[in-house]
Amino acid sequence: MSTHASYKGPADCPAVIPVFPLPGALLLPRGQMPLNIFEPRYLSMIDDAMRTDRVIGMIQPDPEGSGAANPKLYRVGCAGRITQYAETGDGRYLVSLTGISRFRVESELASTSTYRRCHVSYDDFAVDFEPRAGEEQVDRDGVLKALRDFVESNDLKVDWAGIDEAPDEALVNALCMMSPFGVREKQAMLEASDLKTRAEILIAVTQMELVRGSGPEPTMQ
Repeated sequence: MSTHASYKGPADCPAVIPVFPLPGALLLPRGQMPLNIFEPRYLSMIDDAMRTDRVIGMIQPDPEGSGAANPKLYRVGCAGRITQYAETGDGRYLVSLTGISRFRVESELASTSTYRRCHVSYDDFAVDFEPRAGEEQVDRDGVLKALRDFVESNDLKVDWAGIDEAPDEALVNALCMMSPFGVREKQAMLEASDLKTRAEILIAVTQMELVRGSGPEPTMQ
């Protein structure tokens, strides 16, 4: 998926970005994430991003410290560029982010704005700038089996034709982003060292979820 901008490596990405803390939201390189923006501070964030480089960082709050007004953040998130933007008649923005690269938070900036901004580094994630890197090592059959088992267990409908045509990177990343799993599982997928490992985490988490969902029915006492 093109972002209509050239991001060939870490040096092409902004070192200071606004961040959008959102539990369960996983953005991955070249993936697309739709967002419905309505809180005033994040409306302001989108306004400012549209006036500059259109880049914001998606990051999850760390459950260990999520009770604070400004919750503790995980150290790794993913930067995305606003590639679709629309205003609604009731004061909301409908935007779509296209993932660029993961980043590591180096520090959070003191700011007078209502949203949070961080100094970040992309140096640990140079592989993110290489489309389809590591696809040849992905266990596609294992991913598809896990998907089929999950779909059958939950009585879901899936566009199998579209899935069959999807390259391995797009398939694995899209399934990870759309998966219904928890914050820690999503963070593990985000921080996976390569596409093969991300696919293995996806398979393992799906299998564990299926095992939990197939336990014995409770008995009436």
